[in-house]
Amino acid sequence: MHIGPYLLDPPVFLAPMAGVSDRPFRQLCRALGAGLTVSEMVSANPALWDSRKTRLRLDHTGEPGPRSVQILGTDPATMAEAARLNVEYGADIIDINMGCPAKKVCGTLAGAALLRDESLVGRILDAVVNAVPVPVTLKIRTGWDLTHRNGLAIARIAEQAGIRALTVHGRTRACGYSAPVDYAAIHTLKQAVNIPVIANGDITSPEKARWVLDSTGADAVMVGRAAQGQPWIFREIAHYLTTGQRLPLPDITEIGQCVLAHLQHLHHFYGKSTGVRIARKHLGWYSQHWPTGAVFRTKINPVESAAAQVRLTRYFFEHLATQEPLAA
Repeated sequence: MHIGPYLLDPPVFLAPMAGVSDRPFRQLCRALGAGLTVSEMVSANPALWDSRKTRLRLDHTGEPGPRSVQILGTDPATMAEAARLNVEYGADIIDINMGCPAKKVCGTLAGAALLRDESLVGRILDAVVNAVPVPVTLKIRTGWDLTHRNGLAIARIAEQAGIRALTVHGRTRACGYSAPVDYAAIHTLKQAVNIPVIANGDITSPEKARWVLDSTGADAVMVGRAAQGQPWIFREIAHYLTTGQRLPLPDITEIGQCVLAHLQHLHHFYGKSTGVRIARKHLGWYSQHWPTGAVFRTKINPVESAAAQVRLTRYFFEHLATQEPLAA
């Protein structure tokens, strides 16, 4: 599929996830087959632009294009300025967050809370599209709750405003992440607009990705939580979409090499102290499927040294490869 001038192949993308889809993880997912990765959200609040967190989110050094950056806010003028800032820092695509269900986001009337004000949605979209020379995309949910499912109206507003692609998470804000995904609603939205639609929500396997594309008519799928701890899911989905066959799972040695490279990138990007703390959640996801994973986590979670974190991780995967038990 295309977003503006960009051909995105394969049509399987990494979702924006706060605290997860940072530059190290985006680069890893791109290397493992994602056709596009979207950054964790960048606040449109100018008071936060000088913070270390925002500066890191604006850093795209060495990241392959096209680079898609998601912005979050409620005021059309500040959203337009945030879009301009991110383009200056290297964004090739601006994505607007109107889908985040988190209480701290919706409590500021941002994210999915914007779906309750269609007039404001239109003003924000118009302001951002007119502010930057790059394609602008939008991520939404199907509505605020089950009695206020206005995703179709939002999709039409988006198309009229010049939005170049629409990602739809097939749940309402009230549903969070637990209710069944309403893929029929995504199909309805796809039928109603002439811009590309990206289906999101519980894309957990190559077979599920194929089914969602077929049943919704969407142009691409977006993977979020299923990529945590298994970023190779992107190449598995891409291969299945092309061939109809499953790729073999990566062996323990390859997984270990992937995890160690990710760790070292985190330590370099954030600095060793912060990198160690951020790496812990990733190590939890990487180790969760292995019988000795719980033992590994009790050993590595208290570790403060980057070198020790790398050493224990290498030890864990070496022992998995030889099927030797971990020392208690």
